[in-house]
Amino acid sequence: RRCPYAMRARLALAHAGLGCELREINLRNKPQALLDVSPKGTVPVLVLADGTVLEQSLDIMLHALRTNDPDGWLQPSAGTLEDMQALIEGNDTTFKRALDRCKYPERYSAEEVNQAQTDAITWLAALDEQLADSGYLFGLNPSLADMALRPFVRQFARIDEAQWVEQPWPHLQDWLQRWIDSALFAEIMETY
Repeated sequence: RRCPYAMRARLALAHAGLGCELREINLRNKPQALLDVSPKGTVPVLVLADGTVLEQSLDIMLHALRTNDPDGWLQPSAGTLEDMQALIEGNDTTFKRALDRCKYPERYSAEEVNQAQTDAITWLAALDEQLADSGYLFGLNPSLADMALRPFVRQFARIDEAQWVEQPWPHLQDWLQRWIDSALFAEIMETY
């Protein structure tokens, strides 16, 4: 439920109004049904009615939004889909790597953790700057990029919430809080 990849997939499915059967997965005890459709055994996985299996969260988001995109998440008022995908790629590589080292410092050397903290701060400060003009990453309204990145920024903020509120990132903090306070967030975080 708290996996940022699964959260972003659920966000797009809920926003697009696409119904699906949600299954909570304990990754320490993966059900055989999951492994049968996706041997990699990670979440999210979406099995379409025609049997097609989508195993990447961004693919699930794009599928959902190409089916129904009521608020134009794929057509930002500034930038392009390719621009958004490039930012998401940076999030999923550079920032995710730093996030994991900040979240689980006991698994890494002190040098790796220190570098990760520097990388994360640099990434988040750049997002804050990008949000300064309009409150969203690509223009005046939420976009694919906003929804794809928010679960990861939320994870970082939850590492040390007291430290998070002390950071000089007012635009980023507001952007994250508006989403956490939204009905869409409440919907996708419902416990089953």
